[in-house]
Amino acid sequence: MFLDLLKSAYNFLLPPGIFVVVLLLLAWWLRRREHGVAVILLVTAFILYAFSTDVVSSLLLRSLEGQYSPPSVLKGDVIVVLGGGATSDTPDVGGVGNLGGSSMNRVVTAVRLYKETGLPILMSSGRVFANDGNEGRIAERVMVSLGVPRSKISLDDRSRTTTENALDSKKILRENHFTHPILVTSAFHMPRAVDNFAKIGISVQPYPCDYKVSVAQPVYLFRFVPTAAGLSHTAMALKEYLGIVALYLLPFRS
Repeated sequence: MFLDLLKSAYNFLLPPGIFVVVLLLLAWWLRRREHGVAVILLVTAFILYAFSTDVVSSLLLRSLEGQYSPPSVLKGDVIVVLGGGATSDTPDVGGVGNLGGSSMNRVVTAVRLYKETGLPILMSSGRVFANDGNEGRIAERVMVSLGVPRSKISLDDRSRTTTENALDSKKILRENHFTHPILVTSAFHMPRAVDNFAKIGISVQPYPCDYKVSVAQPVYLFRFVPTAAGLSHTAMALKEYLGIVALYLLPFRS
């Protein structure tokens, strides 16, 4: 119990907990002189606190991760893997450039599925920002090092968004006469990815991986403490929901 209290307490000395404390102190200080400002600060502190807790962030992520489950029987003729980030100039085994955590989980899942099925792999991801690595090429190197023949890998190393993943993958699928893709991406990202492919007329079999939160959600003290991880997970979930909304509001080229 003492350890739980200690862990909970020191998180209020770190971001974002310290910002919550500062906002509350400012609201208290201004409560009489600037009542309206104090209320705004109080509401801001509450929102920041709530979005930073595991109990709220996990709820948001589970609402995405729970929409699809890995199928017990695979029905497809190609495994399509979407990227999730990479560094460009960091040292790695057999080369330069590393896949991010989510991206590596997706690639490893695809390799494991390949070893079960022998299906070819289409890796879809390029370089998003100037300091990012070309994820498609890095992923290809990793997959080859894990035992996938290069001849079994098709590469889209230009796409930068989920929409571009779908559009560029569609061209490669058609060129290679693939009609039943198995889609591999992070569980939180799968709903948006499926919607992107569906909007251009491609039906996929979702194979989610890279789960961020557990299915069971027991209640204990630390889940109500604001943490950077909690805020990051909330931002991750909100980004997906905004992306889904944007998919249906913005023009979409097919």
